[in-house]
Amino acid sequence: MGETTEPDEADARPRSRGVRGVRGSRGALAGRWSAADEPVEVPDTTVERLPGYLHALEAVRDVRVVTSQELARAAGVSSAQLRKDLSYLGSYGRRGVGYDVAHLERQIGDVLGVGTTRRVVLVGIGYLGHALASYGGLAERGFEVAALVDADASLVGTSVAGIVVEPVDRLAQVVRRTRATVGVIAVPAQHAQDVCDTLVGAGVSALLTFAPRALRVPDGVTVRQVDVASELLILAYHDAHR
Repeated sequence: MGETTEPDEADARPRSRGVRGVRGSRGALAGRWSAADEPVEVPDTTVERLPGYLHALEAVRDVRVVTSQELARAAGVSSAQLRKDLSYLGSYGRRGVGYDVAHLERQIGDVLGVGTTRRVVLVGIGYLGHALASYGGLAERGFEVAALVDADASLVGTSVAGIVVEPVDRLAQVVRRTRATVGVIAVPAQHAQDVCDTLVGAGVSALLTFAPRALRVPDGVTVRQVDVASELLILAYHDAHR
């Protein structure tokens, strides 16, 4: 099934947008190409919502088509926002029918690079690192945990999820040996920048950090931070002011 327009779809279409390129805040590029084979930027805020749309589509695989209202409800956004986001991908639902589920899932997956396997080095094998190393969902999204690294001598040499933990003083060599491009930092805040510098210096271009501090990285390196404590403080604020 192709992709055309739902009744109020046209107003959500941005001008001169096609995609094979989603440029992140520090220059990461993914996605699709325009008809002229030129990379077109997709807003970071839209990129951040695409995984939610992908999860929502996976939940309705038993149907052939889904309306923007149904998909938006499952993803927790407005239907207007969903249509605008998908229009950056060149995707428009069929008028009065909706979106082809299988086609849209493949399209979003292609933009997010789900079909490409990326090797990951995970640094910090405490409770959080151990859980991440054992999490099967990473492989489902194309992320292969290639190595585990820790500074604790009592952990080095032990096996987690079938992978032997290696010493942090060999981190650069580990990155080069595994050809990892993604680094996950699950170490205390005071050590996070040093780990970041070593990962980047060894060739890692994408970082996910759980350390509660901002990391300095050069242009061309993308950092995503998950700060659970900060998120809980935001929830506390809303709870106190409800």
